[in-house]
Amino acid sequence: MSFLSKIRSKLPKSKLRETLGMAFDSIRGHKFRSFLTVLGIVIGVFTAIVIASLLTGMRQSIVSIIEDYGTSNIYAFHLSTGPRTGEDRSERLRKPFVVADAEAIKAAPAVEAVAVVAPNVGYNGGPFDDNITYQGHNYRWGNTQGVTPNYANIVNVNLKEGRFINELDEEQRANVIVIGVNAADALFPGQNNIAGTQVRMGGYNFEVIGVLEKRKAGFFGENEEDNAVFLPFRTAQKVAPARGYMLFIIKGRSGQVPEALTQSEEILRRRRHVNFNDPNNFDIKTADKFIEQFDSITAMVGLIAIAISSLGLLVGGIGIMNIMLVSVTERTREIGIRMAIGARSSAVRTQFLIESIVLSLTGGIIGIVLGIVASLVIPVMRWPFRMLSGRSMPRCFSSAGL
Repeated sequence: MSFLSKIRSKLPKSKLRETLGMAFDSIRGHKFRSFLTVLGIVIGVFTAIVIASLLTGMRQSIVSIIEDYGTSNIYAFHLSTGPRTGEDRSERLRKPFVVADAEAIKAAPAVEAVAVVAPNVGYNGGPFDDNITYQGHNYRWGNTQGVTPNYANIVNVNLKEGRFINELDEEQRANVIVIGVNAADALFPGQNNIAGTQVRMGGYNFEVIGVLEKRKAGFFGENEEDNAVFLPFRTAQKVAPARGYMLFIIKGRSGQVPEALTQSEEILRRRRHVNFNDPNNFDIKTADKFIEQFDSITAMVGLIAIAISSLGLLVGGIGIMNIMLVSVTERTREIGIRMAIGARSSAVRTQFLIESIVLSLTGGIIGIVLGIVASLVIPVMRWPFRMLSGRSMPRCFSSAGL
């Protein structure tokens, strides 16, 4: 039985109605004071709902994007990838992967294919300037990467027009690129049939051979692949040889992803001369691991949110206790008159309890309404969210320092 039900059972309906009326009259008579009293509860409830909504929305967005890229994929890189709470500077001494590592992984029984990616070819204005120009238009925000031809099948790339990089482009180190929708809109506003157009990038002429279909958007805005500029892997090595980083996207055979992960890890450990008891000097994980990493971080954020919300609720509760004490002091004469004409102490206590309950419920309801409105508005705003180093793909590799 709830607290209100107990009060209702002890009071006749007429008495309860009268007591409620007096409680509401008292609150209406001190609107500003009542508002300040419930403000702590409003903030506490609002904070809890908004943070929970943000974390839930971010998680759903990450899961959706990972599923879009392929749930049977395994990602390997010589630096740690995914969301992290700290950074190990010793990782900078690790040697990058080489193409021979990918060839060795391809031979594993549980591995179906391996795509090799040269991420961030034009990183930080390095040896290759990936600013694309065409007839007075330019696009300098490209997520420029060198990829092998099988990349499109492994990560489920869809084309809006043209074609993707093929084996001939790779063998000939052809100056061809496939661009995302943002690059297409910036360079060719209002134009269709872009494939076959010549553009300028890094001092070279490149032919645009395809335009990517727009990817599913993330929680904070557009998908990073909308900014993609793909060129053949060997072409990337030709125009930016000093970069040297390689990311492997390993596709396991159907139903054999755990085996593919184990076999790929063993091959890399052996090729990189890692001793039996030593940890990996590289990072390799499945898509599920990225979600687990994200969950471990959001769990900490959730605990902080609970602490903040609890503090707000505690302040609100103290405020209500304080205002009830003030109310009793202010209404000493009223209480004396009521008791003189026959009111019981329980009736007086009930009135003040109902006032405190009404204040608490009002604050909670306002906080819930504001929290729900905010949780509906935030995704609609589609905040533009771009990490300082967020030119890598997928975005979960941004914290690798690429």
